[in-house]
Amino acid sequence: MWRRGITTGASAAAAARAAALLLLEGRGEKEIELVNPRGEVLRVPVARVERTEGGARGVVIKDGGDDPDVTHGLEIVAEVFPVPAPGVEITGGRGVGRVTKPGLAVPPGEYAINPVPRQMITAALADLPSPAGGWKVVISVPGGEEVAQRTLNPRLGIEGGISILGTTGIVEPMSEEAFKTSLVPQLDVVRAAGWKTVLLTPGRMGEKVASERYRVPPEAVALMSNFVGYMLEAAAEKGFERIILFGHHGKVGKVAGGIFHTHSRVADARREVLAALAAARGAGKDLVTRILAANAAEEAVDLLREAGLLQVFTDMARRAARRAEEYLRGRARVGVVLTTLKGDIIGADEVALATGRELGWFGNDGEKVGL
Repeated sequence: MWRRGITTGASAAAAARAAALLLLEGRGEKEIELVNPRGEVLRVPVARVERTEGGARGVVIKDGGDDPDVTHGLEIVAEVFPVPAPGVEITGGRGVGRVTKPGLAVPPGEYAINPVPRQMITAALADLPSPAGGWKVVISVPGGEEVAQRTLNPRLGIEGGISILGTTGIVEPMSEEAFKTSLVPQLDVVRAAGWKTVLLTPGRMGEKVASERYRVPPEAVALMSNFVGYMLEAAAEKGFERIILFGHHGKVGKVAGGIFHTHSRVADARREVLAALAAARGAGKDLVTRILAANAAEEAVDLLREAGLLQVFTDMARRAARRAEEYLRGRARVGVVLTTLKGDIIGADEVALATGRELGWFGNDGEKVGL
């Protein structure tokens, strides 16, 4: 059995709550209980708490579980100060990176503390009234500058430290074979629910967008992580007649380039595929060069939108669907739906749209892609 860990975001939230409890009640808690966005209770050990000038400090040791996590063992520090302004102000300190380029979940100039960790930190303080009216929380990570060099942060334009990440507060173990095997039972559950079509998406955010925004029943969704080819094969073996690949264009769009293991360390041709498809649509040398130089996949969306070439993403979806069907040697029909970071649909092929019309998925957004 693989041991799960706690994300940097949940660690920061627990550290902040522990610091606030010390300040308000003099309690030096050894463990903090949080509720993650899925409603699950997390229990996070606290390494230490201490008073500071005007506030308090909490420290949690990052626990990556059995995941090969470069942040495992780092101190995640939250300093909490009462301030007059209502609400919770969250900022970063030493060892937390600052975003310098567009295209990420956090805008340039801000510390790389992602939206869900910010929500968890705010929720962790919600029932603790500040004596001054509100809270200021400063997150820091001693040693974060050095560890960040072993991540993708420098390539993404995040400078000075690591990112505070996590969408569920839980680190799922990433031992590849064990993790791949653990994904397959989802398909049995989908089949048991009576579905002959399964929607595969890389992670929890795609699952949430598909279910909450595009009316895809949760029981028809299975997570595939980076293992697109593996899960396509598994779904075909389980007898699914149609498979819909759904998710962010920077991840799912890699299939258009014949990439069926989408981890960036295995293969990453997002910009190259987009640049080639844009050129096929008539994009000039300058636009192609800018796409190739884009800091993040999301930046390419803005470039193509400005050029009136968003149809490129439908081309990408069609090509990805064709490559996936070739991969399966015709054992199932495959459709592809590509979204932005915000969850807007920007590309879909004919199989995906026909499936959407038949099953009531995707709605008007699916029809807006110009087929």
